[in-house]
Amino acid sequence: MSDVPEAPLEPTAEGLVPAGEGWFVLNARDARWYHAEGRAAVSDLEGETEFTQLGIHVVVLGPGQPMAMYHWEADQEDFLVLSGAALLIVEGQERPLGPWDLVHCPPGTEHVIVGAGEGPCVVVAVGVRDRSVGGPDWGGYTVDEAALRHGAGVTEATVRPEDAYAGLARRRPTRYRPEWLG
Repeated sequence: MSDVPEAPLEPTAEGLVPAGEGWFVLNARDARWYHAEGRAAVSDLEGETEFTQLGIHVVVLGPGQPMAMYHWEADQEDFLVLSGAALLIVEGQERPLGPWDLVHCPPGTEHVIVGAGEGPCVVVAVGVRDRSVGGPDWGGYTVDEAALRHGAGVTEATVRPEDAYAGLARRRPTRYRPEWLG
């Protein structure tokens, strides 16, 4: 038997947050989320101790809401659509997405996902964190006409997230809302 401890789940005003190293079980509805009006809602399943090898989030996109700004990363990212409809913009191409579609982005793939359809789209986002967290060579935001048409692009290439997201409301910690996951 190993000695990996159970990480405590700390209650906050916005939901439960893993507080420390170790294994845990956390329902996305009970977790803290981040949201701003007009932007996608993002779960905080990792808490203050971001996972070192693999990042994971549940993201809820409203129609026309981009998950991020069009970008590429030095590490692999993957996305699984659980419900709803979305539009993938990848390497300048547009592809419709629906439930159970998996998007695989090897390192260097330029991409973004935008909510489509009439209601929310729920996506599980998973990304390797070998080079993408905190380092200067994480990736970058590139100019793409399709992304710009859908409000998910930058007009000038940058590696600085604060520049790419300068015109958007900052997501703030919030409680889960039942309309996000049902």
